[in-house]
Amino acid sequence: MPLSRDQNRVIDPVLTNVALAYADSEFIAHELFPSIVVPTSGAKVIRFGKEAFRKYNMRRAPGAKTARVQFGHATDPIALVQDALDGVVPREFLRDLTGATRPLINLESQAVNSTMSIMLRGLEIDAATLALDATHYDVNHKETLSGTDQWDNSSSDPRKKLNVYKEAIRGSIGAYPNVLVLPPKAFNALADHGLLKDQFKYTSPDSLTTGMLQSYFGIAKVVVGMGVFAEDETSDFTDIWSHAVLAYVPQMGQTIQRPSFGYNYVGEGMPLVEEAWFDKGVKSWIYPVEFERRPIITGQSAGFLIQNPTS
Repeated sequence: MPLSRDQNRVIDPVLTNVALAYADSEFIAHELFPSIVVPTSGAKVIRFGKEAFRKYNMRRAPGAKTARVQFGHATDPIALVQDALDGVVPREFLRDLTGATRPLINLESQAVNSTMSIMLRGLEIDAATLALDATHYDVNHKETLSGTDQWDNSSSDPRKKLNVYKEAIRGSIGAYPNVLVLPPKAFNALADHGLLKDQFKYTSPDSLTTGMLQSYFGIAKVVVGMGVFAEDETSDFTDIWSHAVLAYVPQMGQTIQRPSFGYNYVGEGMPLVEEAWFDKGVKSWIYPVEFERRPIITGQSAGFLIQNPTS
């Protein structure tokens, strides 16, 4: 019987650990879609209703059956997408390394990290596209701001609006949201807003921080999506996050059965780096990197989309 592709390939454990450890501070997709490892086949999406917050009759008479509860329900099979890229280290980079026949670990790590940066940017774009799509929210969990409600308008009251959004989520899932994702323009507008400046004028001479926003809005975590992308070499950069999202996401001990706005389903053992090989055609060392994953909204009612927070 011929060997499968997975049986044939040889994985580099050291460089795979480099890929697993790589993180980029400008990417924040994991704040809305924490990673959950799943088998690469046979798993299903777990979506959540009000199971965790219902009132149950837990009293049990002697000899009676015990009541049972199941959190979430399986729906569609998970179809992970696979990103694959080759990191390249040209042989010319070895010229200053006397006696070296292949790149040292620092050059190998740089090649893997550069490749992972591209892959994580792809994940960031996929997550933002999903989270910012208004069709994924019902009418009670989204609002498009305009005029004096937009945060770069001095007459707006962002905290008042966010309190309404927080109650909309709590009314749907029984818990307050704990994550607010802001696009850069919205963060800058809040940093320059008169109400927030007045709030902190006696407590801190520094510029407004996300920690101050957390305190002001009563939200555990406020993050700014700083990532950008360009369609091609001639295009201008575009912000990956263009609207704001308020959501409930478990912060500790993520499991597939904990209610959450979303999860990033990651194939077991991903990302991985295959053993490097030398390509004579381009006279370079090649480092194949693979990443199987898919962000999915698992609890739509646990999120609130704030469109056009600034003009």
